[in-house]
Amino acid sequence: MHVGMETIWLSCPKGLTSQLCLEVKELGLNVLEEHKAAVETRGSLADCMQLNLCLRTAHRVLFKLAEGPCRNPDELYDLAREIPWEDHFSIDDYVCITSLVRNDTIRDTRFANLKCKDALVDRFWAKYAARPDTGPMRDRAVVFFFWQDDRASFYLDTSGESLCHRGYRKQPGEAPMRETLAAACVLETAWTGEGNFINPMCGSGTLAIEAALIAKGIAPGSLRESFGFQFLKGFDEAKWTELCRRTQGRDFSGRILASDIDPHVIETARANAAAAGVEEFIEFSVQDFREHEVPEGGGVFFFNPPYGERMGDVAELDSLYKDIGDFLKQRATGYTGWIFTGNIRMLKRVGLRPGEKRVRYNGAIECRLADYEMY
Repeated sequence: MHVGMETIWLSCPKGLTSQLCLEVKELGLNVLEEHKAAVETRGSLADCMQLNLCLRTAHRVLFKLAEGPCRNPDELYDLAREIPWEDHFSIDDYVCITSLVRNDTIRDTRFANLKCKDALVDRFWAKYAARPDTGPMRDRAVVFFFWQDDRASFYLDTSGESLCHRGYRKQPGEAPMRETLAAACVLETAWTGEGNFINPMCGSGTLAIEAALIAKGIAPGSLRESFGFQFLKGFDEAKWTELCRRTQGRDFSGRILASDIDPHVIETARANAAAAGVEEFIEFSVQDFREHEVPEGGGVFFFNPPYGERMGDVAELDSLYKDIGDFLKQRATGYTGWIFTGNIRMLKRVGLRPGEKRVRYNGAIECRLADYEMY
């Protein structure tokens, strides 16, 4: 990994770029530009290791190799053929080619991927009379190119599989929240381990698990088995081991409570927490949120109730959201209440005035994240 400083493109879900910018700055890197669903910074391939290890809200860490004019498939091939792929892969490697194409000359992205693959393979044949294997699996080295209109950019996808796949969610449960979105929600509350983080209706436990990882200071990438950068030439395993060693965790004083009315759901959440190595830091219980314990010391009550889009009947949600509001008003004094929902109309049934309603996306569903200060 002797490549110098280049542009690094960090993709993330829509609505999370401001949180991702804060994470990038905390790691000592500058934010060059903020996009709708991505953040640009500058660094080395070694920096990509740290970004993959530590970022909680990013999906991919893309290291730029080349950029140039590209109006048709032949020009795509020519541009890709000039990239020194042999600096990053050997003839014994396996490489996956992926892309995002917005060009009128291309009807099927697979054809563009094939042109890039041909360029890579032909360059190796010209130099070594041998070539790496290529295919669709993203579990090893991955190349990504973005081709829009008359310009294309080529990257090493140093993440491989998306960073939202932490590796701990063995049983996802029904209508789960992605790990990156859950982490962003916890970070938005500003809870870092002091006071209590309480998550009624916890589902598969993702919010509580991400809260535990944040409070313990455990890097989310430390849970993963592998990344794309580990399959590049010159991967510095000793440096990677040292980076991981620095994220061994810390103590925190608050409590994390996660509950659900369904015993099977709690079993799933507990299994996921065990896979993440944080089961001992989360107090799981089977109970209705209306009867939930409210510990002294204040903190955060975080609700992620059903939307009525993928689960439940919208008509039945009316009283549920009203009961959440009543619980916060009557029981949660000294806490900040947070509600994440894809059913924006139901927020009116809470009966409380939110401090802010932030736009977030759970997959394709436009959602709101609202906070309520309980004095």
